[in-house]
Amino acid sequence: MTSKAENLAALRIETPPATLREIALERMRGAIISGIFEPGERLVERTLCEQLGVSRSVIREVIRHLEAEGLVEMLPKQGPIVARLSWNDARQIYDIRAVLEATAVADCARKADVNVKAQLARALDELDRTSRENSPAGILAATTEFYKIIFQSSGHNIAWEIVSRLNSRISRLRVMTLSTANRTVSGPAQIRKIFAAIERNDAEAAAAACRAHVSSAAAIAQSLLESGEQSPSVR
Repeated sequence: MTSKAENLAALRIETPPATLREIALERMRGAIISGIFEPGERLVERTLCEQLGVSRSVIREVIRHLEAEGLVEMLPKQGPIVARLSWNDARQIYDIRAVLEATAVADCARKADVNVKAQLARALDELDRTSRENSPAGILAATTEFYKIIFQSSGHNIAWEIVSRLNSRISRLRVMTLSTANRTVSGPAQIRKIFAAIERNDAEAAAAACRAHVSSAAAIAQSLLESGEQSPSVR
């Protein structure tokens, strides 16, 4: 027979159900990142209400949140549109990534124990699997998990907060570069080099591999944005 304490413990809600606003926000964010809603496209409240099956108040909350994330911009007399990407903005994001990620990767390599290496290996296995399946959403999730482990295990929690605030725009750039030929192969291969250096506890090599990976992604993004290609292939 279970005790009263056990019965009371069973009442606790460990994972609260997502609210309608949270679900709508996740769907809209995913649609913008994947390119279903294209850069410059107007976001009409009435249409979005019909498409998502939610009220205007929910849509307005979602749009405000997405504006704060840099995925939506408000135009005078026109209302919200999907934010356009510019190379100037993207360059700054890649510059921030290069500094924060390379430093975190180096410290992770210095500190990484068997447990951290195992966690990173699992995240990489998932990245390889989703890359073979050509799943941008899966690749984003696995890549984010890989870097989250690195930042947290290295003790770079404030840096991870900064990266997390930029994550929507980082993800948008990642999906855009993934739509280019061979990036679903070259990207994970470059991340494998980062992991290999961490596995050897070689901080200098890990940081160099990280900077090379970010530089490669930035070069692809620059080429696409300066040629006017902003939307990824929707898959």
